[in-house]
Amino acid sequence: MNRLTLAGVTPVIGAAPVGTLSASGDASTASDARHGPYPMGLMAVLATVAMLFASFTAAVLVRRSGTDWVPVTLPSIVWANAAVILLSSALVEVARASLKRTDRAFTPTWLIAAGALGLLFLAGQVVTWMRLIEQGVFLPSSPHASFFYMLSAIHGAHVIGGLGALLWTTNRAFKGAYTASAHTGLTHAAIFWHFVGALWIYLLVLLSVA
Repeated sequence: MNRLTLAGVTPVIGAAPVGTLSASGDASTASDARHGPYPMGLMAVLATVAMLFASFTAAVLVRRSGTDWVPVTLPSIVWANAAVILLSSALVEVARASLKRTDRAFTPTWLIAAGALGLLFLAGQVVTWMRLIEQGVFLPSSPHASFFYMLSAIHGAHVIGGLGALLWTTNRAFKGAYTASAHTGLTHAAIFWHFVGALWIYLLVLLSVA
């Protein structure tokens, strides 16, 4: 009986459950393979945000047909800000690519640079609001102005969330948690960051042609 018991227990003791964290704190390769690069949680978040801004788009398209819709000339800095957020996304991809080469030690550096550009983007949004205020354009000035202030603020909140994800992945990169074959956390943060950047370009076009 003892021998049978030991034979049944030993494999359980030696086995590690799928998804167990390694010593570096990263998920195991088996877990990465099971969940894949696009988990349901991330897809649900992206779908929710997309539907939120889709509803705002519908509101803009309906509202701009009103007689009180007065187009606002957006400051040129909004286009420079667009370039900043796109460059930030590019640096995140450079960070991911560095994991597949021999310069993995530079991954945190690229992520820090991407995060710094994200902060610069937020600062640029504040400057944009200040330029509008200098022009006498305030939140209640017109429906167009109201939508710009509101949508840029909501988008900025998502940028802050993306910066939090980048900060988390940067910390893990410093600890050596990511490898060429196991960097799921960084991939998820990159997907969200690219989504936020593309969303701003979309909103900018929507509000510029309105």
